[in-house]
Amino acid sequence: MNPWAPGEIVVDPNSPEPLYAQVARQLRAAIEDGRLPNGARLDNEVDLAARLYLSRPTIRQAIQSLVNQGLLVRKRGVGTQVVRTKVARPLRLSSLFDDLSELGDKPETVVLVNQVEPAGEDAAERLETPGLTRVRRLKRVRSTGGEPLAVMNNYLPDGVIDPDDDELRAKGLYQLLRSAGVRLHAAQQNVGAREATEEDAELLGEKPGAALLTMRRTTYDDAGRVVEYGWHLYRASRYSFNLSLTNNV
Repeated sequence: MNPWAPGEIVVDPNSPEPLYAQVARQLRAAIEDGRLPNGARLDNEVDLAARLYLSRPTIRQAIQSLVNQGLLVRKRGVGTQVVRTKVARPLRLSSLFDDLSELGDKPETVVLVNQVEPAGEDAAERLETPGLTRVRRLKRVRSTGGEPLAVMNNYLPDGVIDPDDDELRAKGLYQLLRSAGVRLHAAQQNVGAREATEEDAELLGEKPGAALLTMRRTTYDDAGRVVEYGWHLYRASRYSFNLSLTNNV
């Protein structure tokens, strides 16, 4: 596939679609099909505006819309850079610990697994790091008001953080990552549902076969690297996901 060049963008001043949206749509297409790969740098706004015969505010608005979607990031001294080849949608990067704390609840955590182990093929694939040899695996039960709410499983590349069990009980995973200097930027998340197994039911205080919500999330830092992959279970009777949708057309 040929490298992307600004000249590939074609805008139609007579189109009802705003000029900035035309530019953003074509930039997004180049990111999603790989012509603008992860880590690629865009020309500065002045040069892009000159090449496309558009105003600088138009280019700035186009770029900002992709920054808001998690596809681009602005870095001082570096410029504008592609950080992901695909992001499902903009996400509020918060953990269950953060959400419960904001609601005034006091999260409680039982740490079931906190260990570094050889990275299997699945962990390396989930963390998008071929050749990864070691991974930190976490498994915790999060409760509130003495009642279990979720079972949380995570993979992290070894060395990103090294928390002990007390830290995992006292703080959320994203708190620990931020405290270690990790700059969380974007995530890809999938939500689904399944029935509780006997093990799930025992951990969550439900009956086998009860409805559970599932969530899988891959979180990226501002350099486009995966810093954690999580697969979690939530009691459908106690938890729901609320999404805010906006019209970007």
